[in-house]
Amino acid sequence: MDPHPGGVVNVFADVWNHLATADSWTGRGGILDYLVQQLLLTGTALSLAVLLGLPAALWLGHLGRGGFLAVNISNVGRAVPTFALLALLVAADWPGIATFGPFGRAGIATLIALTLFALPPIITTTYVAVREVADDVKEAARGMGMTGWQQFRRVELPLATHLVAGGVRLALVQVWATATIAALVAGPGLGRIITDGFVNSDYGKGIAGAVVVAVVALALEVLAALAQRAVDPIPRTARRRTDVPPTTLPTTT
Repeated sequence: MDPHPGGVVNVFADVWNHLATADSWTGRGGILDYLVQQLLLTGTALSLAVLLGLPAALWLGHLGRGGFLAVNISNVGRAVPTFALLALLVAADWPGIATFGPFGRAGIATLIALTLFALPPIITTTYVAVREVADDVKEAARGMGMTGWQQFRRVELPLATHLVAGGVRLALVQVWATATIAALVAGPGLGRIITDGFVNSDYGKGIAGAVVVAVVALALEVLAALAQRAVDPIPRTARRRTDVPPTTLPTTT
């Protein structure tokens, strides 16, 4: 039991006051300023990961070769803590650019760390999505005289799109949440509000920043889920019918 319940109430009151005050949102160093920074950071890192990982994973899935190596390399990437990688890049002063445009201090190092963090779910999900297209569907495409490229473009890619979008959706939410670590190396984003609040014992401010991160994460998840449903070539009702096992009806005599 909390021996100081009044203290908890006061902290939540401070959180509400910080979120409800217009001055907390506007101006340089306000919530909106850091929110835009983190959205830019997340969108750029995710775009780089898609450009780097998606074509290779799609092609390997189509060929059915090299996937074991690609997936396991991706899994190794999952095991490397993103903050540890970011700290190493900053400590090594690599690539030697302290400030990078709108991304601020350690901008390139943060982008590299987040891009590498986004690659595993994109590569793994995309490879599996293309590789697991039913063999009879591929055989039917070849029987119709399709070339390898036509089979990939007209059959495999449309059927895999739903799962590919799911991998990008997963990477989006993960990168958004992880981007707050940029503040630990004086980088951009909402993590600055969280760290500033707790370092200065202004817990209401720190928790308010965390609340904004969580709310935006939920909003991004909902938007990504809607986008994933929109690109699904198979109607949802049809997908549900195929997911439900057939039932055996009793016969009458």
